[in-house]
Amino acid sequence: MKRKNVFILVGLLVLVIAVVWYFSSSSGTESNSILVKAKTGKFIIDVTTTGELEARNSEEIRGPNPVGLRNARIWQLRIEDIVPDGTVVDSGQWVATLDRSDLENKIKDQELEVEKLQTQHLQTQLDTSMTMRAARDELVNLKYSLEEKKIVMDQSIYEPPATQRQAKLDYEKTQRTYKQAVKNYRLKYEKAKADMQEVSTNLAKARRRLNEFRDLMKEFTVTAPKAGMVTYKKSWSGKKQGVGAQISVWDNVVATLPDLSSMNSKTYVNEIDISKVAVGQKAEISVDAFPGKKFTGEVISVANMGEQMQNSNAKVFEVIIHVDGYDSILRPSMTTKNRIITEVIDSALYVPIECVYSNDSVNFVYKKSYKQQVIPGKSNENDIIILKGLKDGDEVYLEPPPEAEKWKIHYLGDETVTPPGGMEIEETGEEFEETPETYPAPEEEIKSTAGSSPATYYIIVGSFAGMKEAQKMVTRLNDKGFSGAGTLQSGTNVRVYAGKYQDIDSATQAKQKLIKKYRGAWIYKEKTN
Repeated sequence: MKRKNVFILVGLLVLVIAVVWYFSSSSGTESNSILVKAKTGKFIIDVTTTGELEARNSEEIRGPNPVGLRNARIWQLRIEDIVPDGTVVDSGQWVATLDRSDLENKIKDQELEVEKLQTQHLQTQLDTSMTMRAARDELVNLKYSLEEKKIVMDQSIYEPPATQRQAKLDYEKTQRTYKQAVKNYRLKYEKAKADMQEVSTNLAKARRRLNEFRDLMKEFTVTAPKAGMVTYKKSWSGKKQGVGAQISVWDNVVATLPDLSSMNSKTYVNEIDISKVAVGQKAEISVDAFPGKKFTGEVISVANMGEQMQNSNAKVFEVIIHVDGYDSILRPSMTTKNRIITEVIDSALYVPIECVYSNDSVNFVYKKSYKQQVIPGKSNENDIIILKGLKDGDEVYLEPPPEAEKWKIHYLGDETVTPPGGMEIEETGEEFEETPETYPAPEEEIKSTAGSSPATYYIIVGSFAGMKEAQKMVTRLNDKGFSGAGTLQSGTNVRVYAGKYQDIDSATQAKQKLIKKYRGAWIYKEKTN
C-alpha cells in the first residue's frame, strides 16, 4: 500500500513538472514572438545626428598684429597664460599673455644693430667733414695761386716776349686747375651728401624697426575688445587651445566672445544620408545637459564638399542648424542631438523596420502561420512604409516565431484583384507548390460553348516579381510537357500559366487535374474583342 502511494506521488510530481515546463516554454515562446499592428498615420522621415552648439556670431579676441609678426619673422606664438574657459570679462580686461622670448631676442639683436648704425653714421659724418674741409682748403690755395699768376702776367709786359708768353701760360694753367678743383669740390660734396643720406636712412630704418618691435611687445598682452564670455578656440582636431597651445601668424585668434543670443548646432552627416538633407529643412534639437528641453531649428548650411573625420575612414558633410529663439541655459560646446526632418508624409501605412525581412530580392513579413510578401517604401530610424501587402490593423511578428522559416510565402499576386488590361480573376489559390506527380498537359485551345462571352481563360500556377524567375518556371513546365505554358504581365508582377482555354468549363476541368500537382492553381479570365 505504501509503495502504491509512493508511485502515485511520483506520478503527480512528474505531471506537475510537465505542466510547469509546458506553460513556461509557451510563455517564453510567446514573449519572443511579439505581434505588432500595421498603423496608418503621419510618417516622418528624418536624419538624426549628434552636434555641438556654437554661437552664430562671435567677436574674435586676436593676438599681435600679423604684419608686425611677419616683419619680426615670428610665425608661431605660444599661449603662456589665459583666463579659464567660460570666464566673463569686461572690455579691456586682461585675457591672455603670449610667450615673448622670441621677440625679446629680436629686440636685443635690433638694439645692437641700431648702435652699430649709429657708430657708422658718426664715422661717415666725420669722414665727409674732413674730406670737404680738405677740398675747400685746396680751392682757397688755388685761388691765391691764380691771383699770383695774374700779377706776374701783368708785370711781364716790360719783359721780353718769351717771358710774357711764359707768364701767360702759367696763369692759364693755374686758372684751368682752379676750375677743375671747383668741379671736383661739387662732386665730393654730392658724394658726401649721398653717403650721409645712406647711413642716416639705415639708422632711421633700424630705429623704426626697433620701435615696431617694442610696440609689438605690448600686444603680447591680450585684452578683451568688449564685454562677454571667453570661449577657447578649437584646433582642427577639435581640441581647445588653452595654456601651452600654439597660434599661427596666419590665424592669430586667441579666443572668442560668442553672442549667446543666437546659437547654431554644428553637426556632420554621413555621405549616405547627405542627399536627404537640404537648406530650409526643419529640425528638432535637444541638449544632453538638459534632457527635458526641446528646441526647434532650421538647416541654414550644407557643405558641398565632404571631409574625413580624424581616426575614421568615413566621409561626412558639415551641416549648420540654426536654433530658434533664445534660452539662457544654452552655452557653446554643449552636445546636441539633432533630428533633421527631411520629409513628412501625411498618411502612410507603416510597421517597425525590424518586421521586414528579405530573401532573394523578395521582401516579406511574418504573419500568423505564413509569410506575406510586401513592397516596402521609405523608412526612418524606427519604421518603414509598406506600399503593398498589408492593410491597417494587420498583425505581424516583430521577430520570426519558432519554425517560421518553414512557412510558405504568400506573394502579392495571390490576392483577388482586378489587374490592368481587362483581366479578371475567377478563382484564387493560396500557395504555388509543385508536387512530384506528373499529369498530361491540358489542351491548348477548346472552342467556346454556345452563348458564352468571348474570353480566354488561363490556368495560373505561379506569380513572380521579375520576368527572369517567371521564365525559369515556364522552362520547367515545358520540360514536363506543358507546351502551352507562358507568362502574363500584371502590373509589377509576372504570372505564369500552364495552359489557356476558350471556355470556363474546359479551364475548370484542367484546373481540377492540376490542383493535385500545383496546389493553389487558379483561373484568369481575359476578355477578348
